[in-house]
Amino acid sequence: MSPKHAIIGIKKNIALVAHDNKKKELLEWARYNLNTLGHHHLFGTGTTGRMLENELGLPITQFKSGPIGGDQQIGAKIAEGDIDFLIFFWDPLEPQPHDPDIKALLRLAVLYNIPTASNRATADFIISSALMNQEYQNPTPDLERYIQSR
Repeated sequence: MSPKHAIIGIKKNIALVAHDNKKKELLEWARYNLNTLGHHHLFGTGTTGRMLENELGLPITQFKSGPIGGDQQIGAKIAEGDIDFLIFFWDPLEPQPHDPDIKALLRLAVLYNIPTASNRATADFIISSALMNQEYQNPTPDLERYIQSR
């Protein structure tokens, strides 16, 4: 598949998701990066979105809780080109009842080539990148051509 280019604007659309055991860590990370996050559009699933909005005082577009469709809602927004990157602090030590939804969300993030952080170190590298302050031409697969070739 040859790539197309999606434009990620200066003002990014950032999805913030965390499993229960990682919510505190995501909140700490978001507090530390409050000034940067305040310049972007934020999205979150259920409890995580409400917690971040209440604690940080930033507006967050909120979806349903992950286990009842929030992960799929964010995945749909990725497929529609409405999410530029995903910060998803997931817990690898706890089984999740909605594991297939999580796998589907991460699959879409990879398929559409959006930056994805699954832990604090990666999130730190992404948010401190010089690319956060500029437009970026993101090479994405030409999925229409792929479908037609099948």
